[in-house]
Amino acid sequence: MSTLSGKNRVGFSDLQMVPPPERTKSYVPVRHDELANMTRSIAGNILHDFSLYKEEYVLAREGRHMFGVLTFKNHSDEMGLSIGIRNSYDKSLSVGCTLGASVFVCDNLVFKGDIAVFRKHTSNVLQDIGQMILSAIYAQKEKYERIQQDAEHLKQLDITDDTAFRLMGLLFGKGIVTPRQLPTIKENWLKPPYEDFEGRNAWSLYNSCTEALKTTPPALIMQKHIQLHGVFFGNGGAA
Repeated sequence: MSTLSGKNRVGFSDLQMVPPPERTKSYVPVRHDELANMTRSIAGNILHDFSLYKEEYVLAREGRHMFGVLTFKNHSDEMGLSIGIRNSYDKSLSVGCTLGASVFVCDNLVFKGDIAVFRKHTSNVLQDIGQMILSAIYAQKEKYERIQQDAEHLKQLDITDDTAFRLMGLLFGKGIVTPRQLPTIKENWLKPPYEDFEGRNAWSLYNSCTEALKTTPPALIMQKHIQLHGVFFGNGGAA
């Protein structure tokens, strides 16, 4: 299983093989590998109780778009801290970073979406995005425990099939899941793919949804996870 789906999944060394475009007066490119390496270095210096557990990257549009997820693990056997990054060489995407959690048993993401930073490719972009990532990781360390508490809360919230089906319909109606993903959520709920998610509770349904979201295009996957968390913890949601 993988948090980033797609046939263009690559390793870190592959990022170095994609040449960046030329710099202009109004556009300053950031190398894919430089962004990934900087994020890894900043996180390693701040997350003293964590170690790098896994890193995944996807290249799209012939290498012009890069998406990555770096997951760090501490004492928890179930959940780690994930940093999602993105970059482009064609000016269509700003360089950005989103922080959240990752469920180890199924490699699913849990992005609350309250920490996301983006920066246009202009003068001093690398220095500025580095400072923004630094601040975001410091803030996320405090929020990480809250995400773990959110998961425990969902585990204690038993739900019926009818409630699960209503939430599935809500996710589809809000455009968070596609018509092709909806049957996958239903299948995951009725026949849990992992023993850890066999409980008839909101956590099982949440992970049924994140499992289905793995087929989301890389450019949208962080946004969809953020929206999913909003449904489960917003007004009228499971929690």
